[in-house]
Amino acid sequence: MAESVADASAMWRPRLSPRARLRWDEVEKRYMLVFPEAALMLNETAPEILKLCDGEHTVEGIVDALAQRFTGIDRKIIEEDVTSFLARIRARGLLEG
Repeated sequence: MAESVADASAMWRPRLSPRARLRWDEVEKRYMLVFPEAALMLNETAPEILKLCDGEHTVEGIVDALAQRFTGIDRKIIEEDVTSFLARIRARGLLEG
């Protein structure tokens, strides 16, 4: 289950690891997260999350920014998606903060 932004992790300020890069793939017409010896094809929302992983935004700030952008989606769903995605990317060693 995703962590709540009320947790201490909500104050975490994630940023992409220096070994990871967000890249636009012209062939696939979508973003990829590339890192040594691998790449992940991203869905439409993942790049929007990663663009906010700049070491300045907290997790809660990322959720807030996305909730303002995607007004038709319940904030709780955005929170769950963001925390779940960040946990998966962090477990791969692709986020710092």
